[in-house]
Amino acid sequence: MKTGHGALVAATLLVLSACSTSEPSASPEGSADPAGQRLDQIEAAVAAWAGAESLEAAHAAAEEARNLVVGPAGPFYGDADGDGELAGDVAEGLLPGLDGETGLAQSEPVSACVEADVLGGSWEDPGERWDVALAAYDAWTPSNNTMPTLPSHPQRVVGWATFTLGTDDLDEAREYAGHAQIHVRVSRAAIEDCGS
Repeated sequence: MKTGHGALVAATLLVLSACSTSEPSASPEGSADPAGQRLDQIEAAVAAWAGAESLEAAHAAAEEARNLVVGPAGPFYGDADGDGELAGDVAEGLLPGLDGETGLAQSEPVSACVEADVLGGSWEDPGERWDVALAAYDAWTPSNNTMPTLPSHPQRVVGWATFTLGTDDLDEAREYAGHAQIHVRVSRAAIEDCGS
């Protein structure tokens, strides 16, 4: 891990235990609720990104993960790697859209942990929530990790995917996937283990 990222991993591991006393569990059949099913897809995309054997494969998987979180009404949705294919083509994102379009994480009932870790609080002003995230992505550098400032762990996945799409270094792309996996685990614990 590059300098400055050790504290992120330690802090995130603490967050993992905040809503759950057990390890997040993914059943072989997948999740039953829409948010859980989407998280299954995001988790698979992040795993492909982490295990990518080429930069092109890492970029495609990062694009997929990002699209699955933001959906067509969110920022960045589209063919980010420019390969002519839209990875993660969905009708609705996990998180709300820029203009308040409902996200799958808002499916009722919303547990306290989903509210805290997946949504990261109120989406009463979704444009502002995305503006804050976009500013954090813009301000991020390897020596200035702004991702911990975002309360929504899926928004952090979007950040790591964005940084991956901007790198031409496969090892760096895989490292960023490792960070994204941590935030997927936090989201998984919130959805599956907190209770509603």
